[in-house]
Parts: sequence; structure tokens; C-alpha cells
Amino acid sequence: MIRIASWNINSVRMRIGLLMEWLRQGKPDVVLLQEIKCLVDGFPRLEVEDLGYNLAIVGQRSYNGVAILSRHPMTVEADRLPGFIDDEPARYVEAIIEAGPKIVRVASLYAPNGNPTASDKFTYKLAWFDRLRAHVVNLLAHEEPVVLGGDYNVVPSDDDVYDPIGWKDDALCRPESRAAFRRIIHSGLTDAFRALHAEPHRYTFWDYQAGRWQKDEGLRIDHLLLSPQATDLLAGADIDKEPRGKDKPSDHTPVWCDLEV
Repeated sequence: MIRIASWNINSVRMRIGLLMEWLRQGKPDVVLLQEIKCLVDGFPRLEVEDLGYNLAIVGQRSYNGVAILSRHPMTVEADRLPGFIDDEPARYVEAIIEAGPKIVRVASLYAPNGNPTASDKFTYKLAWFDRLRAHVVNLLAHEEPVVLGGDYNVVPSDDDVYDPIGWKDDALCRPESRAAFRRIIHSGLTDAFRALHAEPHRYTFWDYQAGRWQKDEGLRIDHLLLSPQATDLLAGADIDKEPRGKDKPSDHTPVWCDLEV
């Protein structure tokens, strides 16, 4: 069994204590982090490596940044989403994990937010998803277990947001964003959480403002998308709400899936 988790940590240096506690308690095999908000040299490498993790980091000063932590040997395959220019923000890292007799290809991704929608930020968001879909098609051609995890900045349906009417014009809920996300899913991927959980209003993000966490007014925007070969191995998936209730937490909480490898 291998557990793969994804967590938008919202500054790894600020949350290092929380991250270390969570790693020690849960011992996930692979962790996909987003918004690490530091350069490679600023990542708390020694602390994480002392727990037995190998690291792949694509950093950026103060913004964005993604990383993969793995207890198994791994080989980095890409440090940006194919098709974008060299100065693309640090939003994507992909690696092959040698998990016993099988390999699992994983990626940690941080999709653009896209707000305000009347700006080029929304155009960029949709273009980014088009590139991701093209890359997914190429990955699926290899017919291997693939897990694409991260903060997709998309609420897939009204069941995944506490106030569908209030959020309908936000880039995370706009029909164009949802359609772009569905096109990726329909390329042949499975939402690990939704494969095992039909209940509505389970969230991965709660804003710091207006007591959203205390009122459980959240969004489900962090997803683990699985190739057919990974879906065949799926043994469990859920949202771990506990870190969001800790002192000085990230506004996101981890999501995870278990694969029978």
C-alpha cells in the first residue's frame, strides 16, 4: 500500500512545525505540496530529509512553488508543465516513484486562480488547463499508474461549494473553468475522492476571513486525479480536516488516496 497526499501548505517555512507534526503522525509515502512560497535553497530540506523523504522542489520567491516528498526513490521527469515558456511560474513538478514492484508517476500542480475574470489572468488560467489536458493525453498513452495532485483552483460542481450562488461568477466556479476541468477528467482520469465519496459539501479550503472554518463554509478545490491504471489500484481516499483546525494553519487541508501497489 502506498499513500499519496496533496496539500497546499501556503508557505512551507511558516508551516514547517505543522508539516513535520503531520508527517510524523500520518507517515504518507508521497506528499505533493503547493504554494511552498520559497526558492529551492529556502526549503527546510534537512528537517524533511531527516524523516526519510527524498525531495523534488520547484521554487519561487514569495509566491507559488511546488514540491514532491517521497519515502521511495524517485526520478524527476519535468519541472514545468510542457508547452509553457521558460519563465512560467513554479506551478508544476512531475516524478516517477519506485514503489516496490510498481512505478507510479506523480505530479504536484498549482493551477492559476484566474481572478479577476475580466482580465488576462482568466485567459491564462484557461490556457493553462488546455496545456494540462494535452499533457494528460500524452501521459495516458503510456498506460501506467499516474496521480496528478494539487490545488486545481476549480470547484467541480455546486456540491463542492458552500454558497453556489454567491460564488457563481468567481473564476473557481465559472462555467468555463468547470468545463476545462471536465475536459481533463474526460480525457480518462478519475477524481479519487469522488470515486469513493458521493456526499456533498466536503471541502478542502476555508478562507481565513468571516469565520469560514468555524462555520464549515468551504470549497473543494484540491484534487487527486488518477489514470485508469492508478484507479484500478485505488483502495481509499479522503480529506484530512485535522490540520486546518490547528494553530496558524494553511487555509487548505490535505487530501489523500491509498493505492494497492
